[in-house]
Amino acid sequence: MARRKKSGSRTSKYQVTLHKPKGMLSERVQKVAPQHFGIVSIDCAKGCSDWMLVDFYGNVKVPAEKVVHTRTGFDLMLVQLREAIDKHSIRDLVIAIERTGNYHLPIKRALQHAGFEVRIVHPFATKQFRQPADPDVKTDDNDLAAIARSAINGFGLSEPQRDELYEQLHLLVRHRRDLVRKRAALQCQIREHLDAVLPGFASQFEGLWQSQILLKLAARYRSAKAMLSAGEKGLCAYLREESLRFHQSTVASVLVWAANAAATCESADTHHRIWQALEEDRVAKTLKIQALERDLAGLLARTPYVLLLSHPGINVVSAAELAGEMGPITNYANAKAINGRAGLYPSRYQSNQTDRKHGKMVRCCNRALRATLLMVADNLLKCNDYYRALAKTWKAAGKDPRHTHVRIAARETRMVFQIVAGGKVFKHPSQLQRDYVLDKLLDFLRERDTNPEIILQNLNATRQQIPASEYAAEATPLQTRYGKTRRRRGEPQPIAEVLLAVLARLGVGTLQSPTSEDQGSS
Repeated sequence: MARRKKSGSRTSKYQVTLHKPKGMLSERVQKVAPQHFGIVSIDCAKGCSDWMLVDFYGNVKVPAEKVVHTRTGFDLMLVQLREAIDKHSIRDLVIAIERTGNYHLPIKRALQHAGFEVRIVHPFATKQFRQPADPDVKTDDNDLAAIARSAINGFGLSEPQRDELYEQLHLLVRHRRDLVRKRAALQCQIREHLDAVLPGFASQFEGLWQSQILLKLAARYRSAKAMLSAGEKGLCAYLREESLRFHQSTVASVLVWAANAAATCESADTHHRIWQALEEDRVAKTLKIQALERDLAGLLARTPYVLLLSHPGINVVSAAELAGEMGPITNYANAKAINGRAGLYPSRYQSNQTDRKHGKMVRCCNRALRATLLMVADNLLKCNDYYRALAKTWKAAGKDPRHTHVRIAARETRMVFQIVAGGKVFKHPSQLQRDYVLDKLLDFLRERDTNPEIILQNLNATRQQIPASEYAAEATPLQTRYGKTRRRRGEPQPIAEVLLAVLARLGVGTLQSPTSEDQGSS
């Protein structure tokens, strides 16, 4: 049977031009004439900046001037700029500032506060417009000219207004990541010095950093001989004095190691002193990390990214990392835009008959976002059966492990966009059992000794992000928790009161308290 052709043709609603960048000024220039359209180019440094005013033709109206990053310096620049605007009849104007770390932010804020439109030029664009005109000669004046050319050709881009909530997430996520790296470096140093005092102790026992027992014994007894002299009774008595819960098998395994341990080095006392000092630093950083994670959980609960907790394999820290690096989901038209910003696509080289479509990943990208997406992909490969099976299938087909890694990250961005932008919980064709957002968040907060009042605030904020159709499903694991907390005690515990308040807001009726007979039989 012949297929009926649909009436009308599909044509693009956008006019096709050669201008790739989004900062084109053509329409505005046509309205006022090029000689009356001004471009202020600014090359920023740490304490001062250079600026210059040209028209759209490139004619210099104000030669290069320096401005000091002080209130007086900014005021003087604004006076000079407004005088030049009146003198040269500039009817429209944009300011193009090259991004330079954070050094460009003071002058950017001052100009925006004065009512000017500020656009940001990437250093990569400045370099490409400087090299053809002034090859191998980099000066401040050449940079100013290159910034102006970049803005004229549409490479001066408007940045979206930063949301305060996401800005806090962005800063705290990176601060936590920095502390985690420093703590990891400290752990390596501690292992080195601890091995000099107690050879083989750190590598003999798993969970060295999670167990207070092992580190307490290593701090108290400075040699394997001292542990053997104390014996099982002495070690157990010391742990009881420190109010630490332990298993006899742990103490026995320590004594077995001590009986076969090698001799300590000559400078054991000095090594012991050093690793003790490093351990104090490690513990302090651990406490700071836990405090940051509590804050991140509270901020995450106020964003739709908290719905990512329904995805198996994504925890609170991963979701907060994505929220901090991605920013508001409204900044992305689709999942492809996320991949484009993160550079999760191969570079391409094509010339005449040569076409290398699948090169290395592109270099120009937001590397922090790319690292975050690849970190989430790592977690999924370890914790999610579906993605683990996919990786095995691709490995059997001879695919490069790096290809698998990037492909899973690209798939994950599609799922992230659907969940966050759509305000939905995890649903997948593989029929994987989704996780429960409130239950997962509650576990995270309790593990970090969060105050019950803060827990209640975070759970209530999270509830507002969850679709009402999922309230009943989210209440199921909380009901089970509530029943367990009420089973053995007559008075409700703080966590039971939190659960009761959350269940009430989810529309679940008050659960019946266990009777005295039930309590006696439990």
